Amino acid sequence: MEILRTPDERFSNLPGYPFKPHYLEADGQRIHYVDEGPRSAAPVLMLHGEPSWSYLYRKMIPVFVSAGLRAVAPDLVGFGRSDKPANREDYTYERHVNWITRFIQELDLRGITLVCQDWGGVIGLRIAAEHPERFAHIVAANTGLPTGEGPIGDAFMAWRKFSQETPTFPVGQIVQGGCANALPPEVVAAYDAPFPDERFKAGARQFPILVPISPDDPAVPANRKAWEVLRG
Repeated sequence: MEILRTPDERFSNLPGYPFKPHYLEADGQRIHYVDEGPRSAAPVLMLHGEPSWSYLYRKMIPVFVSAGLRAVAPDLVGFGRSDKPANREDYTYERHVNWITRFIQELDLRGITLVCQDWGGVIGLRIAAEHPERFAHIVAANTGLPTGEGPIGDAFMAWRKFSQETPTFPVGQIVQGGCANALPPEVVAAYDAPFPDERFKAGARQFPILVPISPDDPAVPANRKAWEVLRG
C-alpha cells in the first residue's frame, strides 16, 4: 500500500488551531489526533466528516477543555495530518471502522461522549454500537447509519456524481458550500492544507461512493445490527 504524508509545514500557523500534534499507529496507518485537557477526565471524541479534518472542531475543543473534559479529535485516515493511502481501492467502510476502533482501543478511551458529523457518524455510530461498553453519550449532527433502504435523496446523488466527475476536488470550497456564513480565505486555505495536490485526495474522492445506498451493500448487515443496539 502506497502511503502519502502531508508535509508538516502545510500545518504551520493555521488560524485558530494551536494544538500540539499527537500520533499513533493503527493497523499500519499513522493517525494524527488532537488531545487536550486532563488525560484522566471523561473524553469527548470528535469525529469529523467529508472532506474536513480535526480543524472542524477547533472552536469546540477549548469549550470542552474549559468544562474539565478531555477533548480528543482524530483525523480520519486519508484526511488532515493522518496517513493517506494513495490508491482509492485501499479505502473501504470496514477499514475506516477498524482504524478508528483501533484508535479508541490504543488510547483506551472509556466513558466516551461521541460527537460525530457526516462520515464521522457513519463510522462512529457503528463503533458505538459494536463497543457500547466504551460509550456514555452520543451527539449526532448531519449524519446517519445508512442501510440502503428507501431513497437516498437527490442532493446526495448529485454530490456523489460531482465528487467522481469533477477534474479537481476543491476541498476548501466544498466546506465553504456547507457553511451559512462566508469563511475567511485563510480558513478555506486551512481546510485545503492537508491536500498539496490531487494525489492526496484519494480518500476524499472515495468516501461518497462508500455510503451504502442499496440493501445489497456489504456494509448493510453490520449497520442493521448496529441499529438494533442503538435502539436500545
